[in-house]
Amino acid sequence: MSKKSDIPNSPSEAEYAKTAADNAVEIFDRGEPFALFADWLADARKKEPNDSNAMSLATVDEDGLPDVRMVLLKGADEDGFVFYTNLGSAKGEQLAAQAKSGGAKAALCFHWKSLRRQVRVRGLVEPVSAEEADEYFDTRARESRIGAWASQQSRPLESKFALEKAVAREAARFGLGKIERPAHWSGFRICPLTIEFWRDRPFRLHDRLTFERENSGSLWTSNRLYP
Repeated sequence: MSKKSDIPNSPSEAEYAKTAADNAVEIFDRGEPFALFADWLADARKKEPNDSNAMSLATVDEDGLPDVRMVLLKGADEDGFVFYTNLGSAKGEQLAAQAKSGGAKAALCFHWKSLRRQVRVRGLVEPVSAEEADEYFDTRARESRIGAWASQQSRPLESKFALEKAVAREAARFGLGKIERPAHWSGFRICPLTIEFWRDRPFRLHDRLTFERENSGSLWTSNRLYP
């Protein structure tokens, strides 16, 4: 006997009709992906209640096992999509290991539920410059900068008190002085080779537009995809 699931049923025709009018306008009106992404991110900032810059980041470990987690986008332009992390974290070590074996690769996914839109990114990964990392680190809240020194991200934590003790120790060490960026904390840039834009449409007849290029210096080609 099958157990009743709490997973919602597919929308009914009436429910689809309620949202169809909101999606009637053509929104794929840009000839290249970065401008289109900037438009969508601006829309998300207006309507998404929490963390409009949140994105899932997918990497693989040394055994090829996929790993995914949510991170925050901290920069987006024609060079790519930037995020920051402890380099000793799982994602930091996975990307570093890939870089040594021929080049790091990763994928991103933005999902803006309030807009019923999604953007998927796949590409190559490169570290940001020390100057770029320093500049961003200096914009962080002082407590966050102290936390970057105190946290051994992704390592086993014996107790919550141990973390609190480490934070107190680093706070006392820096006092009121400048908190420099630790060498183990920096950023990565995803240089996209593929960017796909998706928006919800009634009856699963979604809109999909993909941009592709061979390398970061190539021109983009675009195609509509079946839903």
